[in-house]
Amino acid sequence: MYGMVVFSGGHGRDRFDRAGEVVRRAEEAGFDAVWTGELYNRSATIPMANMALSSSRVRIGSNIAYGVGRSPLIWAAEARDLDELSEGRLTLGLGNGTAGMMENWHGVSGEAPALRMEEFIDVFRKLWRLHEGPVHHEGRFYNVHLTTTADTLPPIQGHLPIWIAGIGPRMVLAAGKKADGLVGHPMFTGRYVQEVIRPQLQKGAVSAERDPDDLAVMGILMCGIGEDQEAERRRMAYSIAQYAASKVYDGLFEMHGWGAAQLQIREAARQRDTDAMIAAVPDEAIDAIGVVCKPAELRERVAEHAKDYDHLALVTMPWGLNGDEAEVATLQIIEHMR
Repeated sequence: MYGMVVFSGGHGRDRFDRAGEVVRRAEEAGFDAVWTGELYNRSATIPMANMALSSSRVRIGSNIAYGVGRSPLIWAAEARDLDELSEGRLTLGLGNGTAGMMENWHGVSGEAPALRMEEFIDVFRKLWRLHEGPVHHEGRFYNVHLTTTADTLPPIQGHLPIWIAGIGPRMVLAAGKKADGLVGHPMFTGRYVQEVIRPQLQKGAVSAERDPDDLAVMGILMCGIGEDQEAERRRMAYSIAQYAASKVYDGLFEMHGWGAAQLQIREAARQRDTDAMIAAVPDEAIDAIGVVCKPAELRERVAEHAKDYDHLALVTMPWGLNGDEAEVATLQIIEHMR
C-alpha cells in the first residue's frame, strides 16, 4: 500500500485549494492514503479536514501530529469531527517530538515521553467511547473526569487507528504495547526496520499480550526524480545530512558503518559548511535511505523499498525546497507512480 505526503505552495485560501488538487491527483493515481504533518507554524488537523473534503476514497492521516500539542479530550473531539468529515477514513499518526520540543514548544515536561504516549492512548480510547458513559482517569500525566450533559453519538469508526512515531527503542516498545502501528522516519533503512524496529515492536506487543501481526509499520520514503541525477543525489544528500547531524540517528549510522561519516557531517554542520555536509554523506546511504532515479524508474525503485513495510508513504525532499518547488516535485512523484 502506498501513500503520498502532500506538499503545496501558495498562501491563504490558495494554499488549501492547491493542496486539495494534489490530493485529488493522488487519489486518481491510485494511492491508498494521503498524509500531512504539523510544525510550530502549521497544524495537521485543518489540512486533514481539507484533504477529507478533497477526496472520497483514500485514507486521511497525520505523519505526524503532536500528541502533546492538544489534550486527550481535544484530540478525541477533533478526531471525531475528522472521522465524520472523512466518513471513517481517518488514521491518527502521533508523536511527541524531542524532550526539548515538548518543553520549549508545548510547555510540558519532557520526561518519560514514551510513558506519556502510552497513557495518552489509554485516555484517548476512553474518550473515543464517550458515548458509552462517563470517563474517569487518574494518571501520571493526565487527570480526566467527564460526564456528558448532552447526547453523544458514536464515532464512525468504532476503533480509530492510532499509529505513533518512534525511532528510539522505548517509543517503539510503546507502539507495540498500545498503538495500531508505527510511523517510521525518512531516515529508516530496510535493514534497520528488520533488525531493530520490528523485533522491538514485537517485544512490546508480546508484553501486552497483543498479536504483533496486527501492527502496521509505515515507512516514509524520500524520492528525488529527474534527468539530472547528480543534482538529485546532491539534494538527497542535503536532506540526509540535515537529519544526520542529530544524535538521534547514531544507532542507525553505526549499524551501517557510517559512524565516521556522521561525525564529519556533524562537524560540517557546526561550521555551517553545506557543501562539506553534502560531500560527507556516503553514496550507499543515499541508496539505502531514499530513492534517486529517472522518472521512468520510479515505480520499480519504490517497490524495492516497499517490501520492508506494511504501508509506504512517498515524500519529496523535506529539506531545501520552497513550497512551490515541493508541490511540483510531489506532483511529479504522483504522475510517475501511476
